Amino acid sequence: MEYGFTTAAYVVAAVLFILSLGGLSNQESAKRAVWYGISGMALAVFATLIGPGAGLWWLSIPLIAAGGVIGYQLASKVEMTQMPELVAGMHALVGLAAVFVGFNAHFEIGNAAEAVAAGPEAVKELGTFGKLIAKKTSVEISILLVELSLGVWIGAVTFTGSVIAYGKLSGKVTSNAEKLPGGHLLNAGAAVLSLGCLIWYLNSGGFFPLFVLTIAALFIGYHLIMGIGGADMPVVVSMLNSYSGWAAAAIGFSLGNDLLIVVGALVGSSGAILSYIMCKAMNRSFVSVILGGFGGASGPAMEVEGEQIAIEADGVAAALDDADSVVIIPGYGMAVAQAQQNVAELTRRLRAKGKNVRFAIHPVAGRLPGHMNVLLAEAKVPYDIVLEMDEINDDFPETDVAIVIGSNDIVNPAAQEDPNSPIAGMPVLECWKAKQVFVSKRGQGTGYSGIENPLFFKENTRMFYGDAKASLDKLLTMIE
Repeated sequence: MEYGFTTAAYVVAAVLFILSLGGLSNQESAKRAVWYGISGMALAVFATLIGPGAGLWWLSIPLIAAGGVIGYQLASKVEMTQMPELVAGMHALVGLAAVFVGFNAHFEIGNAAEAVAAGPEAVKELGTFGKLIAKKTSVEISILLVELSLGVWIGAVTFTGSVIAYGKLSGKVTSNAEKLPGGHLLNAGAAVLSLGCLIWYLNSGGFFPLFVLTIAALFIGYHLIMGIGGADMPVVVSMLNSYSGWAAAAIGFSLGNDLLIVVGALVGSSGAILSYIMCKAMNRSFVSVILGGFGGASGPAMEVEGEQIAIEADGVAAALDDADSVVIIPGYGMAVAQAQQNVAELTRRLRAKGKNVRFAIHPVAGRLPGHMNVLLAEAKVPYDIVLEMDEINDDFPETDVAIVIGSNDIVNPAAQEDPNSPIAGMPVLECWKAKQVFVSKRGQGTGYSGIENPLFFKENTRMFYGDAKASLDKLLTMIE
């Protein structure tokens, strides 16, 4: 009976997770989708607590409560600009959990083997998981060893990779692509060592080869992500999301938990698909992003000529007053300055004057997939004027004013004009084709990837220097 309820609850939870994932593809249904996910997780936790193997209430309840309190505190205090590193941190926890579950499964296999050798009475003393293992044949045990090894390996790679991604996103680790001497050979060597340890582990069943495999995987996660530069971090976050999903699926196989397998597969596959889409949007090979540092320049980059010409708020206000069509391009700088409310207010005032105002969103704007869409939705910007790159790029030649707020690489014409640029071939928002371009930027420094942007030196571009929020505050006083 208890198995029947747990299975049914897991099926309902899986359906809710699928509905949640599907709903997140649309801004209007995203809020409802989040509640689907919350409901599914609550049901899954409840069914697990009262299902087969239930026990240790004195430990389970306090840990769940503590996790809920910590999660609530983090969600309440973390700014949208910190969401990418928060997500990376969550991925690290999933990876670490996979490692611990794999280790526990290894020790349970040993305990079950000893109990079987001791006789039926000893088997009765085992826990639920131990009793399941005791019923397995030698072939099934070998399969379980492979499953837990994969779970540990993927989890360890995810853990250190996510920790380094968190460091890069938060500025605690350099955003440059850096590798130890030996580069790819070190990664290849660690991968070969992992394979050797897997074979050793399957033949011996000892903990030491599993431990060495874990150390090799921890190194691979660290070295792979250190070798990826800042401009590729949105892809990295998505990729680590996929890794954490496959780690969860591996945990599910090890524990015989169908829901973990389903949810892990959903997260793993969706993360992989999103990573592919983002790599395509950047004209990058997925394999090159994972295995190499940022950039693939074959020669010296094209020199940028000219000078950056500044403009004050009154000049921008005058241009907007004369304009009929305006396109706003938000980037991470808008998120850092928390200027989305100001941008939304500017949009309302311009639309009230009868001007056609739209937003152009690049697939990798910000440092998290959908980062800009979430910020604009938070500021109550209408969904129908927020357009993706492919929907709006052809409209720039007929646009009177393009306003770039805190963006760099996604509006960099070097992607089309300089074959030696690290972002050569990357699809970008072609805002320089607008009649006038205003760039809201703190100073003359380069963006997160460290690449100079020729857009800032073009004749139709003016630099609106200063903190984005403060600059827009000043601009709003001149637009009634």
